[in-house]
Amino acid sequence: MAAFRDMEEVSQGLLSLLGANRAEAQQRRLLGRHEQMVERLLETQDGAEQRLREILTLEKEVAQSLLDAKEQAQQGGTQLQQLEAELQRASEEDTQLKASLLQLTRELKELKDIEADLERQEREIDEDTTVTIPSAVYVAQLYRRISKIEWDYECEPGMIKGIHHGPSIAQPIHLDSTQLSKKFISDYLWSLVDTEW
Repeated sequence: MAAFRDMEEVSQGLLSLLGANRAEAQQRRLLGRHEQMVERLLETQDGAEQRLREILTLEKEVAQSLLDAKEQAQQGGTQLQQLEAELQRASEEDTQLKASLLQLTRELKELKDIEADLERQEREIDEDTTVTIPSAVYVAQLYRRISKIEWDYECEPGMIKGIHHGPSIAQPIHLDSTQLSKKFISDYLWSLVDTEW
């Protein structure tokens, strides 16, 4: 702006010089100032062009940075989507694993309950056995002494076999419980027992 004012001033000076017909010295002075102004104008123009080139270079760099940032943002968005998908899959797998763990925990509890019940039943059976077996053995021995019958425990089901050791001879017993009544079998066996002790 100052350069244009100076040019206007020089132009007016030249006009006044031409109009007033002044001396050559003033003309040289004005021409010198005119040259200085032209040089300053050219320097200013060169500086402006240099600044313009710098600004264009800077704009290109900023535009490239912006494009790079956009591309990185897109890549980041894609990576974010992939991570979200992986997180979703991991969450679903976690839910399935928790459900499986819960099911296995229930089954384990049921098995522990069954095991505890079996242990309780085993203790009860052991208690019953310690009481029942000796008394059953005693009763069986008592019946054997009274009846003098030696039973065949390995005969087929439905058959009653054994040997009665009577006062004079041993007599085999062979009865079919499918064809004979329980009362008949009982009466027959008691009839073998000697009434004299």
